[in-house]
Amino acid sequence: MIVISPHGDVSFDNFTVNTSQEYVADFKKFGDFSTKLNFKSDLHFINQLRSFNETKLPMQLICQDTLDHGATVPLYYLTRKNKNRRVVPINYSYLSQLKHVEFGESIKEAIYSLDKRYAVIASGDLSHRLTVNAPAGFSPRAKEFDKKIIQLLKKKNWEAVLNLDQIQIEDAAECGLRAILILLGIIKNMQYDFQVLNYESPFGVGYLVGEYKID
Repeated sequence: MIVISPHGDVSFDNFTVNTSQEYVADFKKFGDFSTKLNFKSDLHFINQLRSFNETKLPMQLICQDTLDHGATVPLYYLTRKNKNRRVVPINYSYLSQLKHVEFGESIKEAIYSLDKRYAVIASGDLSHRLTVNAPAGFSPRAKEFDKKIIQLLKKKNWEAVLNLDQIQIEDAAECGLRAILILLGIIKNMQYDFQVLNYESPFGVGYLVGEYKID
């Protein structure tokens, strides 16, 4: 399971891949001291990704045995029935949005080079400014941003997602767009359908859960 998160070691000029052989995940910072998860890495895949990406885009390898909550939350739900999934934790960068699509293409090359099945999880939030009590304050354009993202994902228009207005992106105070762009790079030129499973904003933050079904 390749999980792309905005909440770990995010570098301005490198994509970051965690190469620890094993990972521990918990929710202690949120007051839950009983839940503890353990995962193993897929170092074979990481080596393949490094070889496919070595001369294309800057990639930094780190070794940390803990996972950030951007990775832990989706993994908690997705591995409840099978806790033996190997995990590849990736943090996006602040390189251009196009570079994130290109990094996704490198991930796809690495996936196709191995005789395994992979799930890819793009973790992160949409707008943080949907209500007056939202963490980043209120913006009247925040709902427009979230609706636009969902609309474009449904239409499978990755180029329009790539070319969203920068002022609108900044005004939304989102943290999930770059993870989405990496995922779109992975499935670019593939046949797929996108389904919205849920969208809600109980804390003034847009939480979208969607699923890509590859033909």
